[in-house]
Amino acid sequence: MKKTMYAPVLLCSALFINACADDEVTQMQVIAQKQNELTKPVVYQVFTRLFGNTHTTNTPWGTIEQNGVGKFADFNDVALKGIKELGTTHVWYTGVLHHALVGDYTEYGIKQDDPDVVKGRAGSPYAIKDYYDVNPDLAINVARRLDEFSALIERTHSHGMKVVIDIVPNHVARNYHSVAKPKGVKDFGEQDDTSKAYDKNNNFYYVPGQSFQVPASATYQVLGGNNHPLADGFFDETPAKWTGNGARSPKPDMNDWYETVKVNYGVKPDGSYDFPTLPKELANQDYRAHFAFWQNKELPNSWYKFRDITLYWLDKGVDGFRYDMAEMVPVELWSFLNSSIKMQKPDAFLLAEVYNPQMYRAYIHQGKMDYLYDKVGFYDTLKAIMQSKQPANTIFDAQQQVTDIEQHMLHFLENHDEQRIASPDFAGKAVWGKPAMVVSNLISRAPTLLYFGQDVGEDGSESAGFGSPTRTSIFDYIGVPAHQAWMNNGKFDGANLTIEQVNLRQYYKSIMALNDIPAVVGGDMHPLNVVGSEAVVGFSRSLGNQSIFVVSNFSEQAQTITVTLNKNQTSKVDTADALHDLLENNNGILVSKNANGASFTLTLGPLSSAVLTNKAKNE
Repeated sequence: MKKTMYAPVLLCSALFINACADDEVTQMQVIAQKQNELTKPVVYQVFTRLFGNTHTTNTPWGTIEQNGVGKFADFNDVALKGIKELGTTHVWYTGVLHHALVGDYTEYGIKQDDPDVVKGRAGSPYAIKDYYDVNPDLAINVARRLDEFSALIERTHSHGMKVVIDIVPNHVARNYHSVAKPKGVKDFGEQDDTSKAYDKNNNFYYVPGQSFQVPASATYQVLGGNNHPLADGFFDETPAKWTGNGARSPKPDMNDWYETVKVNYGVKPDGSYDFPTLPKELANQDYRAHFAFWQNKELPNSWYKFRDITLYWLDKGVDGFRYDMAEMVPVELWSFLNSSIKMQKPDAFLLAEVYNPQMYRAYIHQGKMDYLYDKVGFYDTLKAIMQSKQPANTIFDAQQQVTDIEQHMLHFLENHDEQRIASPDFAGKAVWGKPAMVVSNLISRAPTLLYFGQDVGEDGSESAGFGSPTRTSIFDYIGVPAHQAWMNNGKFDGANLTIEQVNLRQYYKSIMALNDIPAVVGGDMHPLNVVGSEAVVGFSRSLGNQSIFVVSNFSEQAQTITVTLNKNQTSKVDTADALHDLLENNNGILVSKNANGASFTLTLGPLSSAVLTNKAKNE
């Protein structure tokens, strides 16, 4: 569906206002106002080093020479056009910042990392070793790596999309060392008093008098047992620092985030705070009031370090940040940091990974986050529905938990932490993502995240090295087969896709095109009364006179259902005209009125959906 199909609805009221009834004019003004107040971003998350990789060797623990790596330059105009076709407004380039990795870049003045404290060979993108630099693996000319990333920012902007990168405030790489920091900037830990377990202005926590010990496991070998001169079970760190997930032992467990160290924000070891708390009334005030509150206060050193880092990247042209494990950092830091960011760039896009529902509102209202993950609740419920473990209408129970903040709760079916839909441990078939994507994208005003390869059914089955399959590896050099078929050796024309993959990508494009409908952008949601199948869920979205009725079938068999509309929902349809499907081919559906409202019956094909409306109201 094209945006121009819906523009005349609003244009009509502007051009022919004298011919319209006053109430219709008012309703169209409401639509226009809500569209101005609300947005429905679409975030395309791409694992930057995997996107352009054409190598298909996929040797477990393979080197960069064996398995290949993508570059910033691979995101050329054709590639970015393909990303934009999915309705993308923001590209989240995952793994851009310079993180610990096993490769040798010492000729560029970069200290070599010890594989004993690197997960995988390519390294975790969440073990940042230089916050002022980018991953040298991603550059064609390593000496000009920052320039190559700046050029990517410009190309992305030229295609009408914004750039988001990760900030990981809870921890940094155990081997943190910046070679690109601006003059006058001190490294994390450089000025710490390491004789103390805790000090307000220390960047890290310490275990005085003890040295770090590399964790050991009977089932794990560094680099899969391949030789490396530094893979000796020893990493020189005295005194030992607390590990990224908060483990305080000098010898963390293999399941700890042992490759990282926790950042100190003024939270004492006993959990008490060494900084001011927020007045309750600030929860209802905007970022400017928060910014004013923090002025002239003595705050922990780490706060200023991350403020300077984020403002540095905004100056480089970055449009926003995705914050890793935000709930492990006190909400007061977010108030300080996000208000500082918004003062420099009011439209900055701020997305946080938060899994504790009890903290959602604090991070939105007090922490000034724009968006949070809606995993614990919406994603987990939708996954259970896709796996036939729950009736389809249980999605409303999850949605009910966040009705007051639903426009802040980002929806996704895949990301780098979650299993691929097509993996056997999730749904086993990519087509199961079709009804789920319809529900996920259309049920509310929430933004949507798409993970690269999701639209062509990537299954994450490669054994890359560190970690197990079902999730595309974030630790090793690897090719991504379904995505590579769309990429077609850099042509990005989908020529090597199967018919099923072509159809799946087109279906995703059709779903995301519906985001141009005002009722989808800003409409209220109400469940539909669906009778005939527990595998089918339905809801309406309404804004002014405009309504759509969405029904999705989570069964591999066709389902015949009857939808009963209440009086309010009935008022949104013209029973003289048949309903028209904006997504598939469920057209010519007649609505029958009765004393209590109206109803219609239709048969949905396997894993099929319908987005229904009176045709004349949405052209």
